[in-house]
Amino acid sequence: MRPYNSLNESLQQRFGEKLYKITLNIGCTCPNRDGTLGTRGCIFCSAGGSGEFAGDPRLTVTEQLEAGIKAITGKRPARRYIAYFQAYTNTYAPLDYLEKVYREALGHPKIAALAIATRPDCLPPEILELLSALNIEKPVWVELGLQTIHEETAAFIRRGYPLPVFQEAVEALHARKLDTIVHVILGLPGETKEMMLDTIRYLNTLPVNGIKLQLLHILNHTDLADCYRRTGFHILTLEEYTDLVISCLEVCRPDLVIHRLTGDGPKDLLIAPDWSTRKRQVLNTIHKELSRRNTWQGKFCPIQKGAQTCPKPRPCTN
Repeated sequence: MRPYNSLNESLQQRFGEKLYKITLNIGCTCPNRDGTLGTRGCIFCSAGGSGEFAGDPRLTVTEQLEAGIKAITGKRPARRYIAYFQAYTNTYAPLDYLEKVYREALGHPKIAALAIATRPDCLPPEILELLSALNIEKPVWVELGLQTIHEETAAFIRRGYPLPVFQEAVEALHARKLDTIVHVILGLPGETKEMMLDTIRYLNTLPVNGIKLQLLHILNHTDLADCYRRTGFHILTLEEYTDLVISCLEVCRPDLVIHRLTGDGPKDLLIAPDWSTRKRQVLNTIHKELSRRNTWQGKFCPIQKGAQTCPKPRPCTN
């Protein structure tokens, strides 16, 4: 047992077995790219829309699933999988098209659940109702890219929506009994450790089900890479990141599922930090330090599930 509520243990409890994700690309774009909000995407986002490890959009959903299943079973035994709609904004398309591709994945006999990555400003009522209907057939969880609660940082990374939009989306998903997973980036320029912990404290007060902690990667061909070359802003060391992740876990509400402690950057695009490519070493370092400190998720969390107060966001010093 890990000293935190890991995804693997949560899946074992919920489904009775370990599930593996198969990443999909259904050819969506993003309001930050198609001119609705902007054309260059979030400052850290590569041309692949965070879907470098996703399937080939030229293939059908079924073909992508079969290719993913074949790749996984060649390495490890598995019976069922999660269909993960990963690349770009996967609710940002016509309703009939989304229903078609979601149902194609849902109908696959080896798919146990759907995970849909999107933006909180791309969840109109008709999409929410579709997701709610699908959730009756098989579990559906929605992954929202928050990254930070601090508005100046959000403006710097070109997130494109204010914090109340995120909170309204979380409440709308919760009202429809849809699990919500939140992406948080650690190490954004200008953010202090306490600012990052405030983001976790804020999430403690909302009806979210899980968190993905993501190390900031500097990827080639992004505006963040250009900023890094110009300014040389500080990149977290492995020791700093380990300390930060453990502090996040300590203030994190204990029922929240930890879907990720770090992240993978495509090696052909990664500029920094180079230590992040050694994922097993990173995870081992975090686990050993948790043990050494004799600490655990929620150790310093006074807020229980359902609390209605949240910390005031600190101003960004960017």
